[in-house]
Amino acid sequence: MLRLHTMSEFSFESEESEPTPFSGKSLAGKFLLASSALLDPNFERSIVLIVQHNEEGALGLIVNRPMKASLKEVCSDACDPPVVCAREGPVYHGGPCEGVMMVLHARAMDAQINVVDGVYFTMDVAAIESLMLAPDVPMKVFVGHAGWTAGQLEAEIATGSWLIVPADSDQVFFDGSGKDQWTKLTRNATLGRWIDPGRIPDDPNMN
Repeated sequence: MLRLHTMSEFSFESEESEPTPFSGKSLAGKFLLASSALLDPNFERSIVLIVQHNEEGALGLIVNRPMKASLKEVCSDACDPPVVCAREGPVYHGGPCEGVMMVLHARAMDAQINVVDGVYFTMDVAAIESLMLAPDVPMKVFVGHAGWTAGQLEAEIATGSWLIVPADSDQVFFDGSGKDQWTKLTRNATLGRWIDPGRIPDDPNMN
């Protein structure tokens, strides 16, 4: 059974800007919406749910980037030993950092972290295997994650790379168009006062 890792045991992205001290106010349970100022293609039009955030850094999962691989394919071909799966749907690319399989789900009994009301996080193997056999429980499975070293996320926010909005279970488990979801949330976060997010070009350098 996997234990819950401490923040220092996760893989983090390379640090590209001067760190900003942790304010003491955690962003866990919030969405980060990639703004047009964020040029990193790993996060283009991404919605990141922050799972953990403290003075050591932050960990999040991109909730709107489904992969072509299905849950059943990953469970049978990539898991060792293979995991029995009774669920349909894709696996999600949680971010550019490698790591163990991570799951957001709606079953409190299998929670390692309560991220936001009705949304729980786990990396526990037994819990994941059980959830794979519960097709009626809302769930997203992630390969990879997003990670920030101490002060790195704060520095990116200070440069306007991210918009911060409250997260809720409906948006976390939304399984429609990821691009449309980003556009809707970004517009609701008041960017629409100045520019229609749907008109932002795929290449932010084109304007």
